[in-house]
Amino acid sequence: MSENQEYLVPFPDKRRRNLRADCETCFGLCCVALYFSASEGFPIDKEAGQPCLNLQSDFRCSVHKSLKERGLKGCLAFDCFGAGQKVSQVSFGSRDWRKLPESAQQMFEVFLIMRQIHELLWYLTEALTIQPARTIHDALSAMLIEKECLTHHSPDYLLKLDVAEHRADVNTLLLKTSELVRAEARRGQKAYSGRQKTFARGACLIAADLRGADLNGTDFIGADFRAADLRGADLSKSIFLTQAQLNVAKGDTNTKLPSSLTPPMHWD
Repeated sequence: MSENQEYLVPFPDKRRRNLRADCETCFGLCCVALYFSASEGFPIDKEAGQPCLNLQSDFRCSVHKSLKERGLKGCLAFDCFGAGQKVSQVSFGSRDWRKLPESAQQMFEVFLIMRQIHELLWYLTEALTIQPARTIHDALSAMLIEKECLTHHSPDYLLKLDVAEHRADVNTLLLKTSELVRAEARRGQKAYSGRQKTFARGACLIAADLRGADLNGTDFIGADFRAADLRGADLSKSIFLTQAQLNVAKGDTNTKLPSSLTPPMHWD
């Protein structure tokens, strides 16, 4: 058994796949529903509900392969956690906003809500792979099922959700997960080789030099990784790291990542 296998417990890959963007089955919702600002790395300034100038008739991006070269960091960073395809295929039954313009605004608003719920599902899914949190896996599983059920309700139901309340419910368990990771580290368990783990929730890591750093066991919820240098860093057993955070950081082939994440295409 490898060190990573000692740290992770088995969990179906299918759930992770459902929490990754599948642009082929989405109606380009992130390119329409979101407010864009050119100063934040998007193609233009645009209002929410207005299609991006690069959105094609097939809902694909005409400049997707050259986002880095064009400096479109906002586009590179965004991750819908699979909310786009859920709204497109489930909430609206494969009916796109161009064919049903009367439903377009509702679809965009539901997408913004669904994206937040799917983000919570991502964190809960990750928490269930963390061995030190095994004592609360039942509670995490119950919470995951509860929040997953929300995503299958009607658009009208979703628009009435108090997302902040659901986020607070989930956060209670995520904080407990983080505490259990640090507690096990203090006990010098083999999975952590006795190293002290840190708590970087909401940390401002903009342009931080983290080259070669051992960041295993670090809680990164809400941390700002814009232009952070992760070359050679070991994040293989960090917790609650997301693809969106990696997408705005610098890294290379020596950067070690959790198995659930992939090196961004623009890394060295």
